Amino acid sequence: MGVPSYVGMFEGKDWLTVQDWTQEELKALVDAALDLKKKKYSGEPHEYLKGQTLFMIFYNRSLRTRNSFEAGMFQLGGHAHFLSPNDVYTPVLPGDDEAYSTERIADVSRVLSSYGEGIAIRIYGKHAKWEYGRGHRVIEEFAKWAKRADGKKIPVINMEDDVFHPCQAMADIQALWEKYNGKLQGKKFVMSWAYSGSVEKPLAVPQSSILIASKFGMDVVLAHPKGFELDDKIIEWTKKNVDQYGGSFEIVYDMDEAVEGADVIYAKSWGVKHFMRPFVPEPDFAKAKELFDKNKDWIMTQERMDKANKGAFYMHCLPADRNQEVTDEVIDGPQSIVFLEAENRLHAQKAIMAAIMGHKE
Repeated sequence: MGVPSYVGMFEGKDWLTVQDWTQEELKALVDAALDLKKKKYSGEPHEYLKGQTLFMIFYNRSLRTRNSFEAGMFQLGGHAHFLSPNDVYTPVLPGDDEAYSTERIADVSRVLSSYGEGIAIRIYGKHAKWEYGRGHRVIEEFAKWAKRADGKKIPVINMEDDVFHPCQAMADIQALWEKYNGKLQGKKFVMSWAYSGSVEKPLAVPQSSILIASKFGMDVVLAHPKGFELDDKIIEWTKKNVDQYGGSFEIVYDMDEAVEGADVIYAKSWGVKHFMRPFVPEPDFAKAKELFDKNKDWIMTQERMDKANKGAFYMHCLPADRNQEVTDEVIDGPQSIVFLEAENRLHAQKAIMAAIMGHKE
């Protein structure tokens, strides 16, 4: 059998945020992921990246991301190198240089580009100095310099930063595509904040979720207590997507109101950006915790699921803070598709890698 058309269809293009991609391109990636999932289930060989190398730099720990990328590269016939910043000179932005302990990202990116076909990075939180947006700037800097000496562009993959998590977003939309047989237009998608004992969670998942849901014409509802606002730029982009692709977008401050008549409820926690740099001189987790603790009633329960449409789905990117963000009854219940989302990390990322790292025959 020949190589599918999706292999290399976006060769050399970076995967930094879903906002960089059109609905048509994202649908093509979903189709590719579904084909690769079918091949995985049937045992059909699909070594479309045979002999290729992906370099993965994890500033933050991972279960799903690391293992899905490593397994995915192996199944595609390639190899994924795990690079810990603790084991190499730490890649840094200009101005962060420290003699014999760091190395400019410009240098690291060009060297790795000469050794393989892709670079993937995960960075947020303390590794981004608790400065909102810094992690994304690190990944953009890698992308800026990711070229071989002959000028060939080597794609960079965002494995989650402090602003975006496009890999999770693709796995999520694939799960919904499967459940609704591709009919997502006009479905009510609720992205809701939920309480957690941890105040340090990034905004990446909710921001990427509302972006991709609005790319697919869903009726997007963002729900959170006041004080947990997302990035103004993300809100602006979501509204722009609605104008272009249909659907709707609104923000509400009551969880019960938000879930009424929902088709999808994605309830998880995220942090308070205005208690982080650059909005304050130093991160203030004590004030963040005060705000969190005032909203412990923001938990996804079966009673709230029952307010949604019959057959509505519950989503979460995992790991979940059980009985804080969501009750066991919901996350382990028949309406939960969290483990379908988790599995689809493998298939969606294989599609992304095949499309941007592969070569057209």
